[in-house]
Amino acid sequence: MSLDHAAKKRFGQNFLHDPYVIERILRSINPQPGDRLVEIGPGLGALTAPLLRLAGELQVVEIDRDVIPHLVEACGNSPNLHILQADALKVDYARFADGRRLRLVGNLPYNISTPILFHLLKFAGAIADMHFMLQKEVVDRMAALPGEDAYGRLSVSLAARAEVSHLFNVGPGAFRPAPKVDSAIVRLVPRPPAFEIRDWAAFDRVVTSAFSQRRKTLSNGLKGILTAAQIAEIGVDPGIRAERLGAEQFANLANLLVASS
Repeated sequence: MSLDHAAKKRFGQNFLHDPYVIERILRSINPQPGDRLVEIGPGLGALTAPLLRLAGELQVVEIDRDVIPHLVEACGNSPNLHILQADALKVDYARFADGRRLRLVGNLPYNISTPILFHLLKFAGAIADMHFMLQKEVVDRMAALPGEDAYGRLSVSLAARAEVSHLFNVGPGAFRPAPKVDSAIVRLVPRPPAFEIRDWAAFDRVVTSAFSQRRKTLSNGLKGILTAAQIAEIGVDPGIRAERLGAEQFANLANLLVASS
């Protein structure tokens, strides 16, 4: 693999090169012939080439036109590599489905990882699973449970939309240039919640407001949205903090907000 391409800070580029880590990621994904695989941010092709070999066909989304020649070279000019040069935040991923559910893979830019995750979840009905490399701190927040230090808005928002599994950590030395943070591989499997959410916008509003100031009680965080009496109505103590509540309890609060509107 050619490595004479200088990483660009504006794209958050850190190129994976460790063969042990690459093999471990591939085992986690377990790509099969016929899978509708889409790789986001393939960079210089460290994962792209083996993914293409194992699946037989691969769609990739890459914002940096300068890495595309390296990518094509790494994949031996294969006609089964389909490259879309575009901003991953603006892509309509349903275009890739072709009657099959998508399997998304990527080393996502850490500076925009959360917006990308929520953009991708708009297409949840077309997605079978997602395997991403992210900053470990973000993965900790994604997979956190109520009461844990890392638990917050991201934890709740994802818990309502997908099964989240923190698979394994990756040190800075696996990349060139080496990032200043540890990374982790996470698996997301989109699925509907096991409880009712009548209005997703209301759910997201309640969750965001509740965590806007972590040290505040739930009733203070939701001031102007729900009263302490309304919160108590669904069996939740308005004096506790948001990090004590699970996604289902936030859904109940959101449903109450919708019913009282």
